[in-house]
Amino acid sequence: MEAHRHSTEEVCEEGLALYARALSGHRIPAAEAEPLPCLTTTGLLLPSLDVPGTLRPLPPALALPRLLRTIAQEIAERRQRETRLAESFVPLLALAEHEHRHRHSHSHSAAEQPPGFVLLDSLDRIDDAIRQAMLASSEEILTVQPGGKRPVSSLALALPKEQEMLSRGGRMRTLYQHTSRHDPAVLAHYEFLAGDVEVRTLDEVPDRLIVLDRAVAFIPANPERTTAVEIRHRPTVAHLATTFDRLWRLATPMYPEAAQQLPSDGVTPRQRAIAALLIEGHTDAVIADRLGLNIRTAREHIAKLAAALGSDSRAQLGYLIGQSGILEQKETDT
Repeated sequence: MEAHRHSTEEVCEEGLALYARALSGHRIPAAEAEPLPCLTTTGLLLPSLDVPGTLRPLPPALALPRLLRTIAQEIAERRQRETRLAESFVPLLALAEHEHRHRHSHSHSAAEQPPGFVLLDSLDRIDDAIRQAMLASSEEILTVQPGGKRPVSSLALALPKEQEMLSRGGRMRTLYQHTSRHDPAVLAHYEFLAGDVEVRTLDEVPDRLIVLDRAVAFIPANPERTTAVEIRHRPTVAHLATTFDRLWRLATPMYPEAAQQLPSDGVTPRQRAIAALLIEGHTDAVIADRLGLNIRTAREHIAKLAAALGSDSRAQLGYLIGQSGILEQKETDT
């Protein structure tokens, strides 16, 4: 038999065939299973207490839930890695907030700040810096807009600056959360713009981000977004742009052509996102915040998810999520 060529956490076709033989009543010598470590690693074959040197099969009714739990754990770990990637610039936010707290706003000198990083300590300074950077840019603007609905006044102020850049031949790519897909103000805003504009959405996005011509970036420096950091450090800007690109590839088109988010087995994409966060152990409040929902709406979705899976309790819901395969379905969709 050829050597095993895949992860020992997966069960190959040869392994399933040997497992089927064992279920049919055949005694499996331990030596015969040595080239197929996936059988013993996953616990499908166990040492026989009656006949030393042979293996006995774990009943399928016990084996399947064990394998499903393993898959659910792997999916949760992949989602955690994705979140860490999307939020990999958090240390920069901490640096900017530290600067804002411990130094007087107007006493900073250029020499006191890290090269390529400028703390903008008021909304006026933030708006002016972004406006100047947009005037100097001509190729591309990448934007992440977290949360749900955007104020109409904010959209109106952004419109002339965005249109001016688009008129110079630039392109615009924006990421929202799925909760913005049905916001009339957001949809109308992009209908007014003329040029190369695309909008996509995700279940979750990191904090607000603007990248211009992949040369300068802006990120918030405090939770209230009353201060910001202007970044011209090229490796950092390149990292932020690459993070955006990866999120963009995972996102669902919203404008100019919207892709439908179809339910799978009675479970909507938003409920699948909630299921993944439940598996990770988050509270209702954290889930609502991560997905841009109010807590009442989040709880309604959790209740609908529980009803769809036939769950009577929160503990049972976690088990049924892992057993149902809906998280695996989400990985396939993306």
